[in-house]
Amino acid sequence: MQWPALIVFIVLFLFVTVLGFVAARWRQGDLSQLHEWGLAGRRFGTAVTWFLLGGDLYTAYTFIAVPALMYGSGATGFYAVPYTIIIYPFVFVVMPRLWAVAKKHGYVTISDFVRGRYESHGLALAVAITGILATMPYIALQLVGMKAVLEAMGIAGEWPLIIAFIVLALYTYTSGLRAPAMIAVVKDLLIYITVIAAVIIIPIKLGGFGHIFQLAQQGLAARPKPGSLVIGPKAYVSYATLALGSALALFLYPHSLTGIFSSSSGKVIRRNAALLPAYSFALGIIALLGFMAIAAGVHPQSNNGAVPALFLKEFPSWFAGVAFAAIAIGALVPAAIMSIAAANLFTRNIYREYIKKDCSPAHEANVAKFVSLVVKFGALLFVVAMPSEFAINLQLLGGIWILQTFPTIIIGLYTRWLHRWALLIGWLAGMVTGTWMEAALNFQGSTFTIGWLGNISGYAAIWALIVNLVVTVVLSVIFHAVGLANGKDSTEPVDYNDHVLTLEA
Repeated sequence: MQWPALIVFIVLFLFVTVLGFVAARWRQGDLSQLHEWGLAGRRFGTAVTWFLLGGDLYTAYTFIAVPALMYGSGATGFYAVPYTIIIYPFVFVVMPRLWAVAKKHGYVTISDFVRGRYESHGLALAVAITGILATMPYIALQLVGMKAVLEAMGIAGEWPLIIAFIVLALYTYTSGLRAPAMIAVVKDLLIYITVIAAVIIIPIKLGGFGHIFQLAQQGLAARPKPGSLVIGPKAYVSYATLALGSALALFLYPHSLTGIFSSSSGKVIRRNAALLPAYSFALGIIALLGFMAIAAGVHPQSNNGAVPALFLKEFPSWFAGVAFAAIAIGALVPAAIMSIAAANLFTRNIYREYIKKDCSPAHEANVAKFVSLVVKFGALLFVVAMPSEFAINLQLLGGIWILQTFPTIIIGLYTRWLHRWALLIGWLAGMVTGTWMEAALNFQGSTFTIGWLGNISGYAAIWALIVNLVVTVVLSVIFHAVGLANGKDSTEPVDYNDHVLTLEA
């Protein structure tokens, strides 16, 4: 048992627990309304949104899994850095349009937008189900990251994990999105302290980066499946498509969109698109922890234990507790946001749409709060009752699935030409294709090789998206030609201009 680390960890965990409950009185609003509980009244400014999105996108599993991939495979794991760089220009251009139309029409979820844009209950339901299915294993992965930290401190069994998630469930139920937003400030500060300490202290102790890279190359070459510091030419397409597909998918996840919807203006979103690359810099350093672990000679039971083992070996025990708290709190923040986002989708687009159409706003909010609890404990069941590989495999599939909503959501922000029935059939074609590819890989990876293209390997989500787009475009041409009804668009072009909305306000 690592007592100094554990004591520091518990103190910091108790501190953020108090913050979670106090957050209910921060920027007070009527938490019996779904837009207040689930979106904090859309009042978050630049600083809060920066911490919220940072806490949402750079999770505990990121801190554990990216270095673990570098530790086990080498340069392939570095794809996470370019994909987070690709995404922010995309956010700068696209997301203020989505925020504007959501604000104008009071949309709480992305499925609200889809229903309003296409007048299609089926398409909105497809997007909602896809979002929920993709989110559930993502929450479970946060528990995998927390579990790795607890095991490193000598805490065995599932009860500490269960207690931590009961606490999380209670303050999320009480405070809604305000809780993870407030806690994200503490989490991000701890992450940056840990990263700065790691990039200074560990290289000094290990003889500098040159020596680290030399030992890392030797260690990777000796693996049963050899890795390298630099990817080879055969991996260029798979590396590039993995980075591109991950970038396009990131802001289709419900938890990412919740951060967008909760912002106070399009200007806040643009500022954050300019500021969030600071996290990409930190992520680059985090990725290098995998090479540092090889150079330090740690031998964890699994690759996911590489970073905790490195911290215990190279940091004083008390500071390892700070780092472990950063990772654990980095699990709580995104898990809270993800559960809220999934609850919003279920309540607004399934429960209210199909089960109780006349539910009051207060009843709607209460259902969302209850569903957020169910989602959390469903994710907890993933980790407690099933091997962690099961959640990892499902998350790989979730990334493929969520990208199939790209034509409906992102292209739909700019044009109404794609036919609503073509979009639904294209979505189904992409889902089936992506699932088949992942099954053909035995759910052990996400890079699929297409033989008739000259054995080109690429991210299965991109191949599935191409199928999706081809089917959607071809069927749109056919459906428009035969005059199939395309539904009424309840939005106007001016609704997508956040500058006009700001002037009106």
